[in-house]
Amino acid sequence: MNAQAHIDMAALLPAWEIFQRQTGIAPIHDEAHYQRMVALLDALLATVDGQEQHPIMGLIDIVGDLVEDYEAEYHALPMATGIQALRFLMEQHNLQWSDLPELGHQNDIMEILSGRRELNSRQAHELAQRFSVSPATFIGF
Repeated sequence: MNAQAHIDMAALLPAWEIFQRQTGIAPIHDEAHYQRMVALLDALLATVDGQEQHPIMGLIDIVGDLVEDYEAEYHALPMATGIQALRFLMEQHNLQWSDLPELGHQNDIMEILSGRRELNSRQAHELAQRFSVSPATFIGF
């Protein structure tokens, strides 16, 4: 038997029109709609308040997927280079070049930080251990 045979389309369509008008749920095509969907998602999450069995969890999944799809297409962050990641981590940890003995001597460190020299795999692995990140953070870009 077809699953549609159990759906009362005469009742569903008017309910959907009211629901869609109030929520705006539809694929996101512009920034204003994206902002409305993010606000809706925030409101839904606040309503659920961590209750994983809440009746609107399915709606949260749907709105979350719409927001995620839009972000993947229009808000994607560019990949940082290994040197950019290193500079960011140095700033976050309040480190100077002299605090990075795993990179080698002063000249080596200065060449790496200026972009004239790439990090090698040993350096990437040691930095990954130091900052508790994947070695891929520093290599392969």
